[in-house]
Amino acid sequence: MPTQSPRLLLGAQVSIAQHISLALERGASIGCSTIQIFTKSNRRWDAKEITQQEVSDFQSMREQFAISPIIAHATYLINIGSSDKQILQKSISALTKELERCALLDIPYLVLHPGSFKGSIEQKCLDQIAKSINSVFEGHTGKTRLLLETMAGQGTSACYKFEQISYVIGQVSSANKRLGVCLDTCHVFAAGYDLRTSKTYHEMWQQFDKTIGIDKLYAIHVNDSKKELGSRVDRHEKIGRGEIGLKAFELLFNDPRFFGVPKILETPDGTLEDYAVDIRTILQLLSAKTRKILGVKNEDF
Repeated sequence: MPTQSPRLLLGAQVSIAQHISLALERGASIGCSTIQIFTKSNRRWDAKEITQQEVSDFQSMREQFAISPIIAHATYLINIGSSDKQILQKSISALTKELERCALLDIPYLVLHPGSFKGSIEQKCLDQIAKSINSVFEGHTGKTRLLLETMAGQGTSACYKFEQISYVIGQVSSANKRLGVCLDTCHVFAAGYDLRTSKTYHEMWQQFDKTIGIDKLYAIHVNDSKKELGSRVDRHEKIGRGEIGLKAFELLFNDPRFFGVPKILETPDGTLEDYAVDIRTILQLLSAKTRKILGVKNEDF
């Protein structure tokens, strides 16, 4: 679990269009202190090599706008739990390359959708995910930590239960140093974990800590849900406009246990203007005590 000086770590998934370093400028323009990016096109397996000039520009922009940490998200094409040998090999290769790109850009975290078991069974998929991660880590020794994202359980996607993620982590030989978790609020809600009241919110985190360990949490995706509790349908909604509602986010953003964990918006539309609205909504949920601790000023609203 990250430990940083207390400040509001709130950001969004921002575009790398035209130049990867522009993502930092875009994030800063709406008040992000942290951001998430794809380091390449999310719709392709291959990628253009990152040049040394791009690395230099990226680092300069990071220092200029004081955005940290930066999180990368692996392409959704990757399925390291696949029973299809061709897709599996392409996925392992692509994940290794994504980690290499993160290393070049000095990005500490790479979020991954763990995998799906189409054409197989769930347990075999979990075993294959762990086996694939071990293979990737054997071939890549960089510092970037791979974060398994909690999933909604839509279709044949695996790792929608805390026990499933815990199982995968337990099967990875270097898990403590190189593997972590990214919790998605929409996904866990759709998977059946209620966080809408103080009671259920704390029960959910107690279960997470008992099963996985809060010390393994390195990022949170902050999304409301279009669908109801336990629907196992992955449909994000803007903050406070979905089935989760504002109370859960009020509890989360005022919870001192997670002040040092970066929180990333992936709400619908994904324009800077839309993210700015969600950021203002979240700022209004902060208590006076939290604002003081995190240094949030009235002019930030």
